[in-house]
This record gives sequence, structure tokens and C-alpha cells, in this order.
Amino acid sequence: MYLSEIQQQFKEFIEKRGWLTFNKTQVFTHLIEELGEIGSHLLYQEKYKIKGIGHEGTDSSLEREFAQVFNLLMQLAIMENIDLENAWKKEFEIMKKRFPEDKWREALGINNSGSNP
Repeated sequence: MYLSEIQQQFKEFIEKRGWLTFNKTQVFTHLIEELGEIGSHLLYQEKYKIKGIGHEGTDSSLEREFAQVFNLLMQLAIMENIDLENAWKKEFEIMKKRFPEDKWREALGINNSGSNP
């Protein structure tokens, strides 16, 4: 399935539920909240926070948090009439020119085999 198809399917989903009546700032704030939950998961993964030692842990799966972020980002794009697939394609072409692979690999000390020397 193409991203444009996913976005259209989600647009129909949110239209049927009346979610396009929410303010964009509400959806954006919810998006930031969900990004924070991804950050919380990462803090536990990296043992910066440890469940049971001063912290309670996280209730949902990291996979669900990513999906929620994606859905809210799509909702904002729909509210702004932005075709995410086209926007991504355009930005990706810019990024390929802006961030040359060879210069980045050299700057990070990565050889052609993908490992560090």
C-alpha cells in the first residue's frame, strides 16, 4: 500500500468520527505527548530509568507509540491539506543532495563495508 492510500484511508477514518473538528494545536500537542512516550521507552531501554527502582515503567508497547505518532502526524497533514507521500518524495531528493553519502561516511569514520576502521 502506498503512503497516499494510507493517508486517504486514515482521512476517511477521522472524518467519520468528527476528528477534523479538533484544533490543530490540540492534535499537535497530542503528537508531542506521544513522542514523549517514545522517549520514555528509550530511557528504559537504555537503562537510564529502571522499572522498580524509582520509576514505574511504561504501559504500552513501543510499536503502538510509533503508530500513534504516525497517525497524529497524518491527521495534522490532512488538516493542512498536505500530501505526505509527495512531500516526502520532494524532501528525500533534497536530502540526497544536501547530505552526500561519501562525506557522511568519511565524517563518521565508516568504511565501505559498513564498519568502523
